[in-house]
Amino acid sequence: MLGAIADVGRAPSGGYERFAWTAHDLSLREWFVAEAAARGLSVVTDRAGNQWAWWGDPDADGPGVVTGSHLDSVPGGGAFDGPLGVASAFAALDALRAAGVRPERPLGIVNFSDEEGARFGLACLGSRAVTGTVGADRLLALRDGAGDSLADVLARVGRGISTGSTSDGAGGVRLEHYGRDPEALARVGVFVELHVEQGRYLADLPSDEAAPVAVGAAIWPHGRWRVDLVGEANHAGTTPLAHRHDPMLDLAQLITDVRAAAEHAGALATLAKVQVEPNGVNAIPSRVRAWIDARAETEAAVRAVIGDSSSVGVDAGTGSVGRPGLRSTSSGLPGGGGGLGRWGAVEESWTPATVFDPALAARLADIVGRPGSDLPAPVIGTGAGHDAGIFTAAGVPTAMLFVRNPTGISHSPAELAEEADCDAGVRALTAVLADLLTGGEGR
Repeated sequence: MLGAIADVGRAPSGGYERFAWTAHDLSLREWFVAEAAARGLSVVTDRAGNQWAWWGDPDADGPGVVTGSHLDSVPGGGAFDGPLGVASAFAALDALRAAGVRPERPLGIVNFSDEEGARFGLACLGSRAVTGTVGADRLLALRDGAGDSLADVLARVGRGISTGSTSDGAGGVRLEHYGRDPEALARVGVFVELHVEQGRYLADLPSDEAAPVAVGAAIWPHGRWRVDLVGEANHAGTTPLAHRHDPMLDLAQLITDVRAAAEHAGALATLAKVQVEPNGVNAIPSRVRAWIDARAETEAAVRAVIGDSSSVGVDAGTGSVGRPGLRSTSSGLPGGGGGLGRWGAVEESWTPATVFDPALAARLADIVGRPGSDLPAPVIGTGAGHDAGIFTAAGVPTAMLFVRNPTGISHSPAELAEEADCDAGVRALTAVLADLLTGGEGR
């Protein structure tokens, strides 16, 4: 099934450029509607632009069981992050029907919009919007690299958006109603997201404990921060080195500080997105803007990377009250304390630690099991964010399944899930859904 969309948004690198609400993303949304229609499912687009395909009536017979994931990608992303969960959901539905399963409650398949946050800088944008985690006004004001706001982009996606039907799978977003959707949330009784593993836990298990599928336990806390470095634009060929105010030198120091602070805190931190103004080869920059992604098993470790949480600025993207960023006199290096405090980082998003329903996770581990063994499936945590985490925080019983990735690599063309493991993932998801649809836990 993934072969049908293998060429959509493929970049010369072999990775994918499937950004929210672009032509590639709209093609994938049309594919989702077509797959649903081929199975006789009704498709509804919620107030945040997420697509829901239903087997059964969630309003009359719900709340239902929902599975699925997302179809967008990071720049140069892999083929499995997101699409594997959506394709596996359709395949599991086919398997349930073939097995003659008679569901006692509706089954929904969801495609969340803009999970990666590659275009507007906020991950899990669609799930944050539909749950009301972030306010609609702030979300609609977010801007992409071209300066277009989310509101501008949605207004251009099909001319009928302001009067579009909520049953229109490709559009259906009405700007005046954008944001939290209580009706959509009320239809979800339990959510199970299948995802390729973004790491090597399963790949590195010893042979006597081997498992192609694991169950999610928790998602680490993580956040994104912006740092603005101000310099002075000038001519590259006439300005002596001693007279330059070059923010690229500050960027170089910031990069090494991020790495050192992460090592000191026992966290993971990445600086991989940069904007340079005016971005000319023969001009000293006037400004450099850089973004930091930090994650760890504990919130304290993440905050230690950035510095004292009370001194970190907060941007509109989170809906939090803004505070000026700290300009510390400390070195910013671990030896001087204070993490990255001196850089005046501005918090653009924050997601606290998410613990999935322990009883549901344990039940799924027993259902999924391990091939050739009486052992339950492994139950593991992850440092990657997911829409499942947003729904857990919103009070929805949620679980995750992870399919083995032999490379351990993700957000890259090298991301991989072997065909046999993908099939095992579908079987696991089918078994889980059969249990939940016929009277199992999760109501």
